[in-house]
Amino acid sequence: MIKPLWTTQFAITSPASPTAPFCQHRCRVSSGVSDASSQQASCLIIFVDRCSCLGVRAEKPSSEQACASAACFIVRRPQESGPYRSDSVCGTCGCVNGAADASYKTTKKQGNVRFPLAHFHSECHDRVVPNDHSSLPPVSALVQNRELCYRAVSARDQRFDGQFVTAVRTTGIYCRPSCPAQTPHAENVDFYPTPAGAQQAGFRACRRCSPDAAPGTPGWNVTSELATRALTLIAEGVIERSGVAGLAAKLGYSTRHVNRILVAELGAGPLALARSFRARTARALLQSTSMPIADTAFASGFSSVRQFNDTIARIYGLTPSQLRREDAAGQSAGGALTLHLPFRAPLNASWVQWFLSGHAVPGMETARNESFTRGLRLPRGLASVRLRLAEDHVGATLALNDLRDLMPAVARIRHLLDLDADPVAVDRALSRHSSMRPLVSESPGIRVPGCADPTETVIRALLGQQVSRRAAITLTSRLVAQLGEEAPPIDRSETPPKVFPSAAAIAEHGRTVLSGPVRRIRSIIAAAQALDAGTLRVHPGADPAELHDTLLTCDGFGPWTASYVAMRVTRHPDIFLHGDHVVAKSLSDLSLTAADAQHWAPWRSYATMHLWWHYVRDTATRKETAAS
Repeated sequence: MIKPLWTTQFAITSPASPTAPFCQHRCRVSSGVSDASSQQASCLIIFVDRCSCLGVRAEKPSSEQACASAACFIVRRPQESGPYRSDSVCGTCGCVNGAADASYKTTKKQGNVRFPLAHFHSECHDRVVPNDHSSLPPVSALVQNRELCYRAVSARDQRFDGQFVTAVRTTGIYCRPSCPAQTPHAENVDFYPTPAGAQQAGFRACRRCSPDAAPGTPGWNVTSELATRALTLIAEGVIERSGVAGLAAKLGYSTRHVNRILVAELGAGPLALARSFRARTARALLQSTSMPIADTAFASGFSSVRQFNDTIARIYGLTPSQLRREDAAGQSAGGALTLHLPFRAPLNASWVQWFLSGHAVPGMETARNESFTRGLRLPRGLASVRLRLAEDHVGATLALNDLRDLMPAVARIRHLLDLDADPVAVDRALSRHSSMRPLVSESPGIRVPGCADPTETVIRALLGQQVSRRAAITLTSRLVAQLGEEAPPIDRSETPPKVFPSAAAIAEHGRTVLSGPVRRIRSIIAAAQALDAGTLRVHPGADPAELHDTLLTCDGFGPWTASYVAMRVTRHPDIFLHGDHVVAKSLSDLSLTAADAQHWAPWRSYATMHLWWHYVRDTATRKETAAS
């Protein structure tokens, strides 16, 4: 069997002319190779090295690159009954997976071969289309691979929820890949990377599967890192407050360039994406609270009730009153709102609860009865939030000073708990390495905690340098007690939490409140002044590498502190905390070295959390053994 140097997953042949390669969209491939020199001269192997609409170019990449981007090619051979049989051939070892596999079925109407998501030989599965989608193409390329997307829709594969949406032209509706409705014919569907892209094309959301309520697309699946950062800022309501120009200024690019990147990668411009986020927030409010319609419109970020009504009708095909459920949960007596925030299972609740409670600052954060309460500083005011982990969602009860802060508050919560992560893809990728497999099997669904307030993360990281976790909590609680502000209470019978002080307050009063080494106090004051003046820009949309390098130039920031802040603030999946003493102890306990971390890319942030959690559980076990 011939082993190709370069193939693409988009290679198919025209039924009318088997020797002429065509791409997924039936455009003519500018250069293709037909080779009939295999063991059977009647076999036809199709290579596609350049597609005019997909932009695939003929190169000789390394074997790793070839397997990651193009895992198979198509072999068409004559059969005794019927003109041809099409086989999927592994691009790594050349093994054939043909009609012997029960998952090969012929659709009656089209007569095409339906290939399964992945069924390659075990000898090469590590480098050829694994059963999870951790090695799938980025979202912008994934939606162009219609065959792969349609197979996911046919299988109703929940792992692809949030990766793309399916728009059915005959009904004008778009759905999740896992929608339980009847699977539409392949010729009647289009695929979009985001709900906003489908909405921009005139499709409305399915009422059965609620595709707009699916967890967000994981940032590492987007080709352009700029698109990822822009999406994070849009979710926090930057466009509502500063417009597209403000978004572009935060990203450091022109508005034209940001718009071009978002349309290319996500299928919609910044305004359409912002409208999609507002509609999703509005739907959650309508279906989970009894808030008046007008208040819901402004709390969702809309500038007028008319704009709100038009958007809801366009996206959902219903009026806001019709969309509201009869069993709405309503508001509590104190005016708090309760929302359900979905996530991709599994979520390791033990790890999340330990991290939140283990770092809780008295007076600002409270962990009690499997709930976590804290104050938030939002763009227009202060807020309190209480979180409870459920099997398939996180219950969030919020008390806001300004209802317009609801959308950024939800974005902060999702960021803090890493609710948009894809744990199945992460766990399976890490499990391929024998060094991480035991940790992943013991604790699946580990998340990388984000941050609720970038200023808080920076200052707390400086306060925690060269001291124990308990000492850092004590220092932070003193700072909050002196300079923190009271947030609105969720329950009037409870003491409201305080919110971490602003950068301006720390810069002005920090010298009289902070205690400890003079150098540390000087570093904290300098960082607060830079944050207040805007010369140090720390936000979720920042470039992780640039943020890391910028922090290293600031007084008091070493490599560990800069990496830790970049990991928590940007939620980047591939930051390994070299020099962390807990990581070093776990590595030693597992007979590993820091050099092994290079094999865990691009998920080293999650590997770091596994090492931390291993140390916590191992320490608890030793204490229990000693006590007994």
